[in-house]
Amino acid sequence: MFGIPLEFYLFGLILIGVAVAHKSALWISLTGLAAIIVAKLVLSDFSEGAGLEGLGLHMAHEWVLLANLFLLLLGFAILANQFELSNMPEALPGYLPRGWTGGLVLLAMIFVLSIFLDNIAGAVVGGVVARHAYRDKVSIGYMAAIVTAANAGGAGSVIGDTTTTMIWIAGVSPLTVAPAFIGAGAAFAVFGIAGALQQHRHAPIQPHEGAPLPIRWMRLGTVAVMLLALLATNVLVSGFAPQVEHLVPALGLGLWAAILVTAPLRAPDWSVLPSAAKGAVFLVALVAAASLMPVDSLPPPSWQSTFLIGAVASVFDNIPLTALALKQGGYDWALLAYSAGVGGSAIWFGSSAGVALTSLFPEGRSVVRWVREGWYVPVSFVFGFFVMLWIGG
Repeated sequence: MFGIPLEFYLFGLILIGVAVAHKSALWISLTGLAAIIVAKLVLSDFSEGAGLEGLGLHMAHEWVLLANLFLLLLGFAILANQFELSNMPEALPGYLPRGWTGGLVLLAMIFVLSIFLDNIAGAVVGGVVARHAYRDKVSIGYMAAIVTAANAGGAGSVIGDTTTTMIWIAGVSPLTVAPAFIGAGAAFAVFGIAGALQQHRHAPIQPHEGAPLPIRWMRLGTVAVMLLALLATNVLVSGFAPQVEHLVPALGLGLWAAILVTAPLRAPDWSVLPSAAKGAVFLVALVAAASLMPVDSLPPPSWQSTFLIGAVASVFDNIPLTALALKQGGYDWALLAYSAGVGGSAIWFGSSAGVALTSLFPEGRSVVRWVREGWYVPVSFVFGFFVMLWIGG
């Protein structure tokens, strides 16, 4: 219709359905994925071939990425639970500044944490602290700021985001990606201050009252082991055995190995998994649907097309977009890393960090409220992008 393949209309219907009926997001994404698969089986071909054979070859190519997302989202639900049970989230608000600057410092902590760890970890840990600091009165705008801080921190680090790790594996030097911190820092100056002020008006920080709760160091130690396992797996596989990432979901398996090893010491609350599984299946279905879109190439590399990637990343998963950019070549990789990372924060399902955070705060799954209350996120993306363009040319 009008020269646009049917698959894009079906994918658009998925996005509209999630936006207007977020409580049914899981079933909408699964139904939409099934419809796209049927349409490709009946009316067109997969990029790998026709019919069931083409579908099988496609899933053989995509299963590692999908399994990694699923394992990571479930694993971070366990990590968040252990962190919460350690009582550390109750203690940390007492060390944050009073007033709106406390919210700004917390966002800065999430930004820095995401440089060294996966952005999902930064968003989840920050979300748990925010829930305790604000006594479950976290505004949806501040949720958007938490996700953006996690994605911005990972934008300039080759171990901070799946997209930047892909760029590193493709042979691009980590120093080439590092200038993305220029745009990320500029964006933080906008969304960080705006988000902290908004949250302070919504509900100020409330430190723990009464006698301080004892820190459960053993549980905190299990969290440290999980994070170190994630970091070590990412560095070792990406830096020394990149071919492994195409064969097995290394990051997810590394995280779950740490969870199972530490479970006998302090058992997590396994009851958090069913809720986390719904969010994980939703994201996997959305990413799988995006991978089936008949996009064989991107516009010629330019700052305009890189900006467009960032704008589209909020609704069209940034992982296949980055893969296409790497295949095409010729991009400014720091600018691309910034766009793909920070651009996906404008909507809650635009990044895996957003999906993970809304597992802690289900009310954040309203697209209308996310966009309305987190209006400063796309503004900060545009500001950071043009600051990078101005400085880097």
